[in-house]
Amino acid sequence: MARPAPWATKVVALIQAGNKSAALAQIKVAPSVRDVQALRTLVMKHAQWKTDKLLLEAVDDQIASLSHPRLHRSP
Repeated sequence: MARPAPWATKVVALIQAGNKSAALAQIKVAPSVRDVQALRTLVMKHAQWKTDKLLLEAVDDQIASLSHPRLHRSP
């Protein structure tokens, strides 16, 4: 059984507390694709969050940006 991602549960706690701007900021600095996918799974379990287009767009954009190879890597 896979271990739950602690980052995703912390972001969900921010969303539940109503601090959506902090949750969006955390999504933008997500540590890995796996963590963002875990967050998407948790978001899809709640009916009111499924309809939040800004939240879903931020999650999808971060998955896309972390999935692609970086064009420039700093030394």
